[in-house]
Amino acid sequence: MKRYIFPCLLIAALATACGSKQPAQDQKEEAPADTTLVTLTPTQLKNAGIEVGKAASGQVSGILKLQGSIDVPPQSTVSVSFPLGGYLKRTELLPGVHVRKGEVLGVLEDMQFIQIQQDYLSAREKELFAEKEYKRQQELNAAKASSDKVTEQAKVEMETQKINMRSLAQKLELIGINPNRLNAGNISKSVNILSPIDGFVSKVNVNIGKYTSPTDVLFELVNPKDIHLALDVFEKDVNQLAVGQKVITYTTDKPEKKYEAEIILISKNLNEDRMANVHCHFEQFDATLLPGMFMNAEVEVKNATGLTVKEEAVVRWQNLHYVFVSKGNNTFKMTPVTLGNTNGGMQHISSPGIDTQTPIVTKNAYALLMKLKNSAEED
Repeated sequence: MKRYIFPCLLIAALATACGSKQPAQDQKEEAPADTTLVTLTPTQLKNAGIEVGKAASGQVSGILKLQGSIDVPPQSTVSVSFPLGGYLKRTELLPGVHVRKGEVLGVLEDMQFIQIQQDYLSAREKELFAEKEYKRQQELNAAKASSDKVTEQAKVEMETQKINMRSLAQKLELIGINPNRLNAGNISKSVNILSPIDGFVSKVNVNIGKYTSPTDVLFELVNPKDIHLALDVFEKDVNQLAVGQKVITYTTDKPEKKYEAEIILISKNLNEDRMANVHCHFEQFDATLLPGMFMNAEVEVKNATGLTVKEEAVVRWQNLHYVFVSKGNNTFKMTPVTLGNTNGGMQHISSPGIDTQTPIVTKNAYALLMKLKNSAEED
């Protein structure tokens, strides 16, 4: 029986060797599948109602949708300060409140306001006395009862008092006090801060009881007559805009409320995002529109020539747009495109490699998108 052991072991070894070679053949690497290609059977193609056509060269006038914000030019923003320091006694202002020119924005108090009024009244009395003294010296000099030197000294004193009085009068006017109406009975420790323009308040930088210095900006006002809309426009769309075009704009919160505007300036420079700045003037300003507020806008653009397809030929996936290009044998490739104007069911598209001779799916393109993405999930 020992004679049969060796042949049995040899046969087992050969069987094991042959079996070990089989997995090596199965380990060949497969090329990754193209996730932009989808193939249908003739039956699937018929049931899906797929139709293939070609893009045409034509014109489409449509609506260019833009975004921007409310902006105010530097000359329309007024920073309100006060030439003398003081404690804020009262203010009722809040951002967004409308004010008229000359309206009281706030009230300041300080001892120096009293001092300036006192100095002015004293200087005015001294000026009156000096003027009378000069006239008296003139009369005495004419009668040879006074020397020319004394008369000249009286004149210098009178002029000095006039200069002092006028200087203090200017200081009073600078802080809003009329020197012609000032007398010993109406000296006040408070002064009013008056609005220099008709507009609305954009910022309030002080609170009651705070001491303010002449360099502090107490309030910021905006002249609504010059407030405008600043829109960001991509480089490829700038040539479709022109000064004088009408713009319909609205906020994100209230899209149903429309505001009319007109393009007044198109920037000639592009920023780092390859976008130009377009400035628009509102036909009628609304007080609810505040500087910095985000706005949407629509501009009816002129006819633009380019490749056009039916809107249903374009599909959207993950915020990008695509068309399906026929590769033959019921195979289609999802190809990214850039959209242009849309109007009357026609859509402008542009993409390298697509022209008027390229076969494109023009109907039921979303059926291909669903098939492509479902197949990718199954894999």
